[in-house]
Amino acid sequence: QIDHFGFDENLTFQQRYLIADQHWKKDNGPILFYTGNEGDITWFCNNTGFMWDVAEELNAMLVFAEHRYYGESLPFGNESFSDSKHLNYLTSEQALADFAVLIEYLKTNIAGARNSPVIAIGGSYGGMLAAWFRMKYPHVVVGALAASAPIWQFGDLVPCGTYFSIVTNDFKKSGIGCSESIRNSWNAINNLSSTDTGLQWLSNTFHLCSPLKNLQDAAILKNWLSETWINLAMVNYPYKADFLQPLPAWPVQEVCKFLKDPSLSDKLLLQNVFQAVNLYYNYSGEASCLDMYETATKNLGQLGWYYQACTEMVMPMCTDGVNDMFEPQKWDFEALSDECYRLWGVRPRPSWILSMYGGKNISSHSNIVFSNGGLDPWSAGGVTQNISDSLVAIMIPDGAHHLDLRSRNPLDPKSVQQARDLEICYMKQWI
Repeated sequence: QIDHFGFDENLTFQQRYLIADQHWKKDNGPILFYTGNEGDITWFCNNTGFMWDVAEELNAMLVFAEHRYYGESLPFGNESFSDSKHLNYLTSEQALADFAVLIEYLKTNIAGARNSPVIAIGGSYGGMLAAWFRMKYPHVVVGALAASAPIWQFGDLVPCGTYFSIVTNDFKKSGIGCSESIRNSWNAINNLSSTDTGLQWLSNTFHLCSPLKNLQDAAILKNWLSETWINLAMVNYPYKADFLQPLPAWPVQEVCKFLKDPSLSDKLLLQNVFQAVNLYYNYSGEASCLDMYETATKNLGQLGWYYQACTEMVMPMCTDGVNDMFEPQKWDFEALSDECYRLWGVRPRPSWILSMYGGKNISSHSNIVFSNGGLDPWSAGGVTQNISDSLVAIMIPDGAHHLDLRSRNPLDPKSVQQARDLEICYMKQWI
């Protein structure tokens, strides 16, 4: 159903899902159900090695369900993003209902699955969905593993600046002078972007695909750099990986090797900043220029997520330039609201998620494991302390963004190995 919650729109759409049953024990072996998030499901499937690693041990079937409006699961085909009427059904509630209906369908149509216990697993927004799935559909899933799921990054549940202070901390710990160099880079850019020759110099130094023409472009450059630092913190994995971009092991340390001296002149400092971001965007050495409008993989559905951030997924963020290495920016809901209205003709509802999913008041629920990485900025909005015996928090001090969901690797820190063992232990109890 395109609309599970009303009866006027009776159209249906095709939802994509992937299934792997080579380790499944027929007749009620468990089903590990990945609650798809904002992107192509095949990409998430390939980046969730943990599920493949445990399938055999648990005799489990794996199901990866694609989230509506992402990948190939488009309710109105090419028209899905044409206007707010067509986008109206892009909500977390509709997505959870899709998952519940899909599980019922699978149990009906796969011989021997009728009484299989289902465990929801997801990371990031998918982790939020996994936790919410267990809260809203406890009769459908026996438990949930919510990895790096910032379910509290809403309203005033957590301070809006913690996220950026964690990013900053990652850089601070990864090299002397590193976070200070980044903090000083903003003024250097402001100084240079005040003249045409300065803008020209910045465009050349950063090998930009489209040259900077004015102060608006300079602001886009600064946003693009900020997002780069954030992404590096998120994927600060202990081994070579290709999640958002192909990167070396401990990429933040690698980047910080270029950023040792914050006292340099504007131009020398920014040449170093270029070397640093070039490692992120051009580790393969194939890029001829850097594109400010692209920060991550094509597999993520930026457009759909932007719409969600403009409606339900309103996560307050702010910086002060003191506890973090960014330019000070207060949380400005009005500006977001106006921008959303300009783009989609919709206005965000900042407190709806709290009404819908209970904010911090979730102690009536059970069987959810929340895992968070100490290096991951999203842990700012995560559940990092146990709420009850069955609402459990697992902290992974050396982990970045849902490291625990990735495949086992010889270079994995002890903390993530222990976290996975604990997660498997809880899953066995639920089953």
